[in-house]
Amino acid sequence: MPPRELLCRDRRLALADEPFMVGILNITDDSFFDGGRFLAPEAALTQARQLVAEGAAIIDLGGQSTRPGYVELSPEEEIRRVVPVMRELAQALDVPLSIDTYKPAVARAALEAGAHVVNDIHGLQRDPAMAEVIAAHGAAAILMHNDPTFLDLPPDADVITPIKTFFARTLEIATRAGIDPVRIILDPGIGFAKTHAQNLGILARLGELHALGHPLLLGISRKSIIGNTLDLPPAERLEGTLALTALAVSQGVQFHRVHDVRANHRTARMAASLRTAR
Repeated sequence: MPPRELLCRDRRLALADEPFMVGILNITDDSFFDGGRFLAPEAALTQARQLVAEGAAIIDLGGQSTRPGYVELSPEEEIRRVVPVMRELAQALDVPLSIDTYKPAVARAALEAGAHVVNDIHGLQRDPAMAEVIAAHGAAAILMHNDPTFLDLPPDADVITPIKTFFARTLEIATRAGIDPVRIILDPGIGFAKTHAQNLGILARLGELHALGHPLLLGISRKSIIGNTLDLPPAERLEGTLALTALAVSQGVQFHRVHDVRANHRTARMAASLRTAR
């Protein structure tokens, strides 16, 4: 069973039945949904306050878009973007703060500025230094499945076993670096190096990933899996997002990375009440 508490440096989150919302705060000009809206530090802080007021338990700050076809920033430019905002958030908010980055230098700078969590879309497997940075700061870690070879699987292949194999490597790296297991959340990486059919197959079987022994996070907010299914642009994908949030809660997923915190929080609480009753 996953642990009943998540440690985030000096913060603790009790993992009860009610799901947690991780509010997305992108200070980028090219993110697929909200790019350019929160570039100014004042706008970012206002949005973060709003996300917390709507029910966000964690704020996830990102300065590097990872949408398809994104342009990679230098670590220096990403640090220039995120560190001033992270400092402001750390002074203004009581909730744990996450830095969405796969670059160890950026993670280190953000943690020194007040972050509590590192959200690594490469699951510690792009740069070994990332695990060392997380361990040295006692930070929590959101570790995503992101494996380009996944796309080479046959159409009828099992989609869960390769994810478990990937995470076994990730958890081995984490253990060697000294990351406490009670600081780890796993993310199946919907939309990252996966076909539409693979994404659907994973969503239908999320509950099987609990066997890994860590809390799960799902990031599907307004993503292309919804657009491809419903033939809708990002601005019209809220209902699809809510449907997938409810599905994930019914399978025991505890963390939900979303743009629309209030709507997803209400949906998740309703789904959780039915799951508890059952």
